[in-house]
Amino acid sequence: MTDPHQELQRRLREIEAMGGPQRIARQHQMGKWSARERLHYLLDPDTFEEIGAHVEHRGTLFGLDQVKAPADGVVTGFGRIHHRPVYVFAQDFTVLGGSLGEMHAAKIQKVQDLALKSGVPIIGLNDSGGARIQEGVDALSGYGEIFKRNTWASGVIPQITVIMGPSAGGAVYSPALTDVIIMVRKTSQMFITGPQVIQTVTGETVSAEELGGADTQLKRSGVAHFVADNDAEALDQVRHLLAYLPNNYREEPPVIDALDPLDRREPRLRELVPVDANKPYDVKQIIHTICDRDTFLEWQSGYADNLVIGLGRLGGHVIGVVANQPRVLAGTLDINASDKLARFVRFCDAFNIPVITLVDTPGYLPGTAQEFGGIIRHGAKVLYAYAEATVPKITVILRKAYGGAYLAMCSRSLGADLVMAWPTAEIAVMGPEGAANIIFRKDIEEADDPAQMRQQKAREYREQFANPYVAASHGYIDQVIDPADTRPKLARALMALYNKRDTRPDKRHGNMPV
Repeated sequence: MTDPHQELQRRLREIEAMGGPQRIARQHQMGKWSARERLHYLLDPDTFEEIGAHVEHRGTLFGLDQVKAPADGVVTGFGRIHHRPVYVFAQDFTVLGGSLGEMHAAKIQKVQDLALKSGVPIIGLNDSGGARIQEGVDALSGYGEIFKRNTWASGVIPQITVIMGPSAGGAVYSPALTDVIIMVRKTSQMFITGPQVIQTVTGETVSAEELGGADTQLKRSGVAHFVADNDAEALDQVRHLLAYLPNNYREEPPVIDALDPLDRREPRLRELVPVDANKPYDVKQIIHTICDRDTFLEWQSGYADNLVIGLGRLGGHVIGVVANQPRVLAGTLDINASDKLARFVRFCDAFNIPVITLVDTPGYLPGTAQEFGGIIRHGAKVLYAYAEATVPKITVILRKAYGGAYLAMCSRSLGADLVMAWPTAEIAVMGPEGAANIIFRKDIEEADDPAQMRQQKAREYREQFANPYVAASHGYIDQVIDPADTRPKLARALMALYNKRDTRPDKRHGNMPV
């Protein structure tokens, strides 16, 4: 008779080994860790509790009944990060290529359900060959159940996905439904149809890395939010990101002791924005100066770089920052920047993160490509996101704020709680040169020196309209501030808005222009 305790230990050793030493060694050769190694690194020491370790697949076709698959290729459970609870799952490529079958999916669904019930973040480490073909529609149904739970959890708990290997077909849609996607260079890819299918159908030749690698999905498609050079760096990013996020939508983000004085003035801010409205500058310098030192975490760097977004801290409190970037496309809003902005603002609103918007934009990017691509629809997402958001919203107009883009960048009309402006701000329907060409067209045409007359009329328009004081006199700007005082002014405003409560009309849900 087998000793039950020995039998338990034997089974646990088999499960711990997953695909075995040879397959784990192959993972290491590819620069990848096994699922258990990743969880060991990600979670606080000695906090992981595995659930569903003894689950086995029920497949019988195509020889699957002869295949042992420890933990059915996915390790699930709960643990802690920064002493806070999280639920996790990690697919293991050493077991049936990490493929998703009926019971594999059921294990993921289990931790999704527990995370949602418990109100804590869930982190998925994806490394999978996709649906388990031998299980057919049962595998596909498993994906559908996961997608449904991703949707239910959206805006309730943070959902973070780390792509640490291949992710193709239906496997990419669960990550796309989560809040944040982190990818690893050279070892992870995401695509709906792989290179072979594309070559067969369209005749195009493309490598897996070029088609769906980390830099492609970050810089070209905007699917990924962060990229890392290896597994350790990717998991470090998860830990760093979670330090900014609450457990769920009912809680406030974690507050830390601020070592950076709230009343820190920065006279150099007066020099960062050129008086000449046509000269570029790097808005990131302003962001880093305003935030607590070394706390700004930029999102989607490399994608739609005419807009900068990210999380930072002000007085130890988490803030979301949205800023036009004059160094790229003059800070105009285009299709990609609009999508980037709208999704980030909605994320901040879901998890009680105040939004600070730094404005310097001449408008939406003109051109047939933008119009044919639906800039009207995409630009409307920005309006929707800001108007829908109920978290504290503070806007600082640094320089240009023209036309529809002035409205879109969280103007008073769109719901900003407080609007500040630097003395360099220009707020108008359009830029002075363009306005002069329209308003004073006849005078310019009849002048002896049209160019000189155009400059004179543009200067008159700027003095009469394109300055912060006209808008302030009409109540659209609450304060015109010395740039050096921006940080303390924002800190005091956030304190005043800390207990803000806002409501929207009762409804099932809105119909965002997607």
